[in-house]
Amino acid sequence: MGKDFDILEHTADTGIVAYGGNINEAFSNAAKAMFYLITNLGPIVEKTHRDIDIIARDKEELMVDWLNELIYFFDTENLVFKRFEVTVTNAFRLKARVYGEKVDKSRHLLKTGIKAATYHMLKVDENGDHYMVQVIFDI
Repeated sequence: MGKDFDILEHTADTGIVAYGGNINEAFSNAAKAMFYLITNLGPIVEKTHRDIDIIARDKEELMVDWLNELIYFFDTENLVFKRFEVTVTNAFRLKARVYGEKVDKSRHLLKTGIKAATYHMLKVDENGDHYMVQVIFDI
């Protein structure tokens, strides 16, 4: 697979299109793209991790819940992440371990304040041997 993600320009908000050879990789790359919008990924050190377990009604709800759970950790614990080990099952369950650290203002330049992942223009598409997800964020 080529690139992991693209940034979408949207009138009042911002978004991403993420790619993957499978659904796990696409969900991981969506999270990576979201944190790329928040800060530069390079300086993030994998000092801590969080485990996430989400059940949803469909892939689209699972994507929104997944990204909003990561935003919750950013908002409540001041954590930024750069590595995402994701497993999505056919039963629309996501289990993940995410790695990162607390924001250190001497190393992490915060770029975009993201309030939430939205359902606006949301897509989770499978096309043969690859996945594409599109998410617009409320900023």
